Amino acid sequence: MLYYAFSVFLAPMARDLHATPAQIAAALTLSILIAAVCAPLVGRLLDAGGGRALMTAGSLLGTVAVLAWSRVESLPQLYAVFALVGVACSLVLYEAAFAVIVSLYAGNERGRANGLLALTIVAGFASSIFLPLTGLLVDRYGWRTALVILALIYGAAAIPLHALVLRRRARTAGTQASAAAQERAAIVTAAARARPFWLLVIAFTANGGAVATVAVLLITYLIHLGHPPVLAATLAGLLGVLSVTGRLITTGLQTRLPAALIAAAIFALQGVAALALPLIGRSVAGAIGAVLLFGLGFGIASITLPHLLVGRYGTAAYASLAGRIAVFSVAGKALAPLGALALAQAAGYGWVMGAVAAACAIAAFALVAYHRL
Repeated sequence: MLYYAFSVFLAPMARDLHATPAQIAAALTLSILIAAVCAPLVGRLLDAGGGRALMTAGSLLGTVAVLAWSRVESLPQLYAVFALVGVACSLVLYEAAFAVIVSLYAGNERGRANGLLALTIVAGFASSIFLPLTGLLVDRYGWRTALVILALIYGAAAIPLHALVLRRRARTAGTQASAAAQERAAIVTAAARARPFWLLVIAFTANGGAVATVAVLLITYLIHLGHPPVLAATLAGLLGVLSVTGRLITTGLQTRLPAALIAAAIFALQGVAALALPLIGRSVAGAIGAVLLFGLGFGIASITLPHLLVGRYGTAAYASLAGRIAVFSVAGKALAPLGALALAQAAGYGWVMGAVAAACAIAAFALVAYHRL
């Protein structure tokens, strides 16, 4: 939830820590990159032992890290705290939660699809809930007290749920555990040597970077196009709601059409929306239309990737494979907005939208190629 609300803390933290907004924002980038680096190891541990212990530990670490964040007095302390936040996120966010659901519903495709959809629907409303809540807390109590309140809310909800609700995985004998580990290693090794796996890496890294860029720059770009800040913020806030709509549509279509082609078509439509925004975005109707079209694909990658991985490789090594893809896709989400900001300053926002469209096209073509293999 704090990832969505981080922008609310930028100005007050920059003032109190005597730093620039860019220096503060670098802490978030650092945490995302650390989460990407941790993803393969976390994936292997999830495949081997399940999510109960790891996600409980991640919830504890996340709570402690946010409480520590509320006490930082310098940039080095902030970066150290966000390094811990990154480790915690690798243990509790989408990648880990999806791995638990895939393992829980192994052999039950309908249950798995419904479980993934339920999770992403709840997560899709995170920005709609916690952005205004965080803004209210910061305005009333200051950023430090707001963080303490949010940490306690998170800890009170997440720690008991992970510790008490998640099932403990049954222990296996030493020989069985060794055989299972060898099977997972063989699956991962074979996948990493073949083209389909790398097409998935390309597709979800390119689309993840495009989506992250639009999420970060949309408000600024809409204001640049001449829209009032309130309208720009309202349209950006629709992305979280639209992501739920896109996930519902995608889940329904996956029972009738290949998941890779559904995602490819939606990614292509996102590219069209990105190209259209500089052309029609100066009018209110044009901006709404482009944002709506792009937003429908805002969250479909999160439910499409598990479907594709399980469909081709099974569930035994799901978390390990997803962790390897996350190294690239999560890092892309962290770095793409920084590159987009540099491009916007050098050449203008129109070129940024062109780059977003190109990334969406690359993702779409990669998924079409994946489907054909």
